[in-house]
Amino acid sequence: MFDAAGGLAKAVEWLKQAAQTGAKLVVFPETFIPCYPRGLGFGTVVGTRQPHGRQLWQRFLEQAVVVPGPITEALGKAAREAGVYLAIGVTERDQQFSGTTLYCTLLYFGPDGTLLGKHRKLKPTAAERLIWGEGDGSTLPVIETPFGRMGGLLCWENLMPLARMAMYAKGVGVYLAPTADFRQPWQATLQHIAYEGRCYVLGCNQYVTRAMYPADLRDTDVLANLPEEISSGGSAIISPLGEYLAGPLFGSEGILTAEVDPAEVIQARFDFDVAGHYSRPDVFQFSVNESAQRPAHLR
Repeated sequence: MFDAAGGLAKAVEWLKQAAQTGAKLVVFPETFIPCYPRGLGFGTVVGTRQPHGRQLWQRFLEQAVVVPGPITEALGKAAREAGVYLAIGVTERDQQFSGTTLYCTLLYFGPDGTLLGKHRKLKPTAAERLIWGEGDGSTLPVIETPFGRMGGLLCWENLMPLARMAMYAKGVGVYLAPTADFRQPWQATLQHIAYEGRCYVLGCNQYVTRAMYPADLRDTDVLANLPEEISSGGSAIISPLGEYLAGPLFGSEGILTAEVDPAEVIQARFDFDVAGHYSRPDVFQFSVNESAQRPAHLR
């Protein structure tokens, strides 16, 4: 945690292990590199910011991932060597404008190592807004794969009905939901998305203990008051009819695997197709602004 090089090395090692099981798509949790900084307040309360919090945020920023950059090149190389599709959550450092805004981002790589696309979280939740900016509609990709159209949203974006509908409208059949939420209601969310979207859902969360934090942070902010097991996990793979195929995995790190069959997505939509025969466009209209937003238009 707070170590991009170490997070990259761990991701590559786990990617290799997953590929050895025969996996053709490997999914990692939300902001796996450099970490999800659960329990850290960055020296902030309403109306006040402390110098040590600004310094900690800079430390987080300096471990963030530039896209494209050396870390994405290494991830692409690992995906190519393993021959898999790879989706991984990172904290991205934007280089297009100020260079000091961070985004919670989901990266997609092809089995040839190509960076196929990225999704920036549309709405960071609660105190996440201290560290991440808001993505726009230009990063809502759905990617064609041999096992169906793949796309997804990050964590509590999946509680946004219209964000889900944007994914459904693009025909997503393999829905990725990396998260930091280990609570039981999240499992209901994963099952609901699968049942509503008639798609496979791959939910992936980090297993985190206090011992995983850098030593100088373990007793700062509220970390000292948290239990040793800070995030218990809860990764799962769910069928297009809302049934568990693997997991949920709580209490340890691990790899979940399941086979997906595009025919099951088709068959599940026989009686309910949220973006098709069940959509009622004569009653409901929905539009998505997919244009990139700029902070300024310079002439």
